[in-house]
Amino acid sequence: MEYRKAKAENAGEIYGLVQATIKAVYPRYYPREVVDFFCRHHNLEHILADIGRGDVGILKEGDQLIGTGSRDGNHITRVYVNPEFQGKGYGSHIIEILEHEIGRDYDTVNLDASLPASCLYERRGYRTVKHETREVENQAVLVYEIMQKQLDPAAFGTDVQRGGTDVRATHMPHNAGTRGEG
Repeated sequence: MEYRKAKAENAGEIYGLVQATIKAVYPRYYPREVVDFFCRHHNLEHILADIGRGDVGILKEGDQLIGTGSRDGNHITRVYVNPEFQGKGYGSHIIEILEHEIGRDYDTVNLDASLPASCLYERRGYRTVKHETREVENQAVLVYEIMQKQLDPAAFGTDVQRGGTDVRATHMPHNAGTRGEG
């Protein structure tokens, strides 16, 4: 199993994984309009932009894409694991790698957790700092958690000037519930 930075040529494969995961998992938690919202948000253009910034990683076993993780500063923005591999620790592995990357520069890590992912994050030491909702089309409501975890600076062995807490709750109207789905 290998986790590495994604390249532009991985974008289609990542897009397919994210879309398939949303369509397989999210209907158990959200109405169709919210599932459609997530699918539109995690489009190929957004994935390519994140790859271009160097913010996306992929977890592969041989040629098979197991999962993907993205970050923006101290925010985990997109973690998805192929439904066939969920519940086996792959999502936690991706999150651990992202936390390590973030921990080099920040004291905290933040994310917006969809309903299917919030329990995973709680088990990893995240706490809910705010409950949020966003109305999407046809008056359907997206419900999500803004979560945060304090990182242990000693765990990252760095002398880098570290940033502090940055919850970015004020940015939610633009990205509501789209930063840390699982």
